[in-house]
Amino acid sequence: MTSPPTKSLPTDAELEVLQLLWEHGKCSVRFINDILNQKREVGYTTTLKIMQIMNDKGLVERNTDSKIHLYTALLQETKAKKRLVNDFISNAFNGSAKELVMHALGNHKATHAELDEIKALITTLEKSGKDVDH
Repeated sequence: MTSPPTKSLPTDAELEVLQLLWEHGKCSVRFINDILNQKREVGYTTTLKIMQIMNDKGLVERNTDSKIHLYTALLQETKAKKRLVNDFISNAFNGSAKELVMHALGNHKATHAELDEIKALITTLEKSGKDVDH
């Protein structure tokens, strides 16, 4: 049975698991734990507990049809990122997307290709009239 979509934002640990599920699709706890352990030591029971909580929160769905339980992300990647960014802009930058971009570009060396993509996005937004504040 599918859990209802969660209203709360995922924690950092949950987001890390979601990133792996978005990248790999259905996964076992062991698979997720093995990947997490490539970055830092994480106990299997810790990963299992995080994924069980995520299931309870409606972030993932657990398929128990076979001996190995497989987890699938229920929270869509694009929706999650949109909610996280909107929340971050609202809380950290007082609702200013400009401030976020200024900090991001000021603190991170963007490549020429990234800057070209940003310029193209700005041009597209201007042409579509999606710039809200005048």
